[in-house]
Amino acid sequence: MTADQLIKEFVDGKVLLFNKPLYWTSFDLVRKIRNILRHQLNIKKIKVGHAGTLDPLASGLLIVCTGKETRNIESYQESQKEYLAKIMLGATTPSFDLETEIDQNYSTSHITREKIEAVLKNLTGRQMQDPPQYSAKFVNGKRAYHFARKGEKIELRSKEVLIHDISLVCFDLPVMEIRVTCSKGTYIRSLARDIGFRLATGAYLLQLTRVRIGKFELKDALNVEEFERNLVFL
Repeated sequence: MTADQLIKEFVDGKVLLFNKPLYWTSFDLVRKIRNILRHQLNIKKIKVGHAGTLDPLASGLLIVCTGKETRNIESYQESQKEYLAKIMLGATTPSFDLETEIDQNYSTSHITREKIEAVLKNLTGRQMQDPPQYSAKFVNGKRAYHFARKGEKIELRSKEVLIHDISLVCFDLPVMEIRVTCSKGTYIRSLARDIGFRLATGAYLLQLTRVRIGKFELKDALNVEEFERNLVFL
């Protein structure tokens, strides 16, 4: 394939699958891919966007669209998502994950596999979910986490989400791992908090990996280095 043909492919529109690195924002990855395309293919201007944000403390599948394919980003965002999540029981953090320090500890001596499975079963279906204060939701023109990091508590509207399926992958007290299939807009951090509440203990998210978006799977994703190294062969 010639350089001109490759450029045309990206401008006409491609869907790229990436394994977002831990600690990167979704926009960090988009910016990196845009810069690679501009410099390696000498494209002065090209649209690049992602379909579905992942928190910096999450890794896994991120869909990146180029050129005219960015018009279809919304349709990809609406797709069903699947995650693997590790949850720490017996403690809470203000951010519901590792971004903030533990603020409260709770007993876990009463928790059994049977109790966990019963709670998970009752968490499937449509439900109203409260977003984390440490979230990227816009409030008065700013991200909610800007207020949270200043110690300012703001009111965030509950949102209806759909948990298609949730199952226990493994359990070794105080850590459990679950697989979740859910709708757009579901906060797995909030789900971790809710699991803790229903188990009469605390809980926060230790690790999150997105393994599927619609028909696209993490096993087919590239890392950034592979993309840059093999660009001429795509």
